[in-house]
Amino acid sequence: MITNYCYIRNKTIVVRGETLFNDGSSSFDDFLINAYEFLKADYPKFYKMDNLSKLGFLAAEALVHDRNLKQYSPETVAVVLSNSAASLDTDLRFLQSTKNVASPALFVYTLPNIVVGEICIRHKITGENTFFVTPSFDPEFLCFYAKSLFERNHVQACIAGWVDVLDEHHDVFLYLIEKESGSEGMEHNSDALKKLYAR
Repeated sequence: MITNYCYIRNKTIVVRGETLFNDGSSSFDDFLINAYEFLKADYPKFYKMDNLSKLGFLAAEALVHDRNLKQYSPETVAVVLSNSAASLDTDLRFLQSTKNVASPALFVYTLPNIVVGEICIRHKITGENTFFVTPSFDPEFLCFYAKSLFERNHVQACIAGWVDVLDEHHDVFLYLIEKESGSEGMEHNSDALKKLYAR
C-alpha cells in the first residue's frame, strides 16, 4: 500500500496534498537551505551535497517525518529512485570547475545513485537500493520493480519515486510503500502512481 507521498515542485514541498513549505520568492539555492532549516533535519552534511541529493534528502525527510521507519529492520527497507537527467546538473558544474582546479567535492556527486546513498545513511536503511535513468517518469516500471522487491526480498517498506533536477528545474515525487499498513493508504499500482504524479 502507498501510505504517504511527497512532491517538491516550484520551490514548494507538498505532503499528501498539503503544502508543508513554500519559498517561491527565494533563489533555488536559498530554497534548498531554507527548506532544510524548516524541516530541522540536523544533518550538517546536507550543506556539502549536490542539488540532486539535497532534493532527494528533503523529500525523504518530509515523506517519513510522521512515519515510523524504525519499526522495520534496516535490511527490510528499500529505496528505488529514478530520473531523466542522471547527475547531469552536477556533471556540468564539475566540468566547469575543471577549467581552474577540478573540484573533488563535486566529483563525489557525479553519479546519480549518490542521492540514494544519502537517504540510506540518513535513515539507516540497509536494504536493496537502486537508481534508474528513464526518459520520463515511468509508473509501470517503478511499480513492477518495487513489487518484485516485496515478493522476493522480504522487503517491508520502500521509498520510491522520481528526483529530477537540471539548473533550477526540479521535479520530485517520492512515495512510501508499506507491506503491512492495515486499511491505511491506497493500492500500489501504476494507475495510482499516474494520478498521484499528475497532481
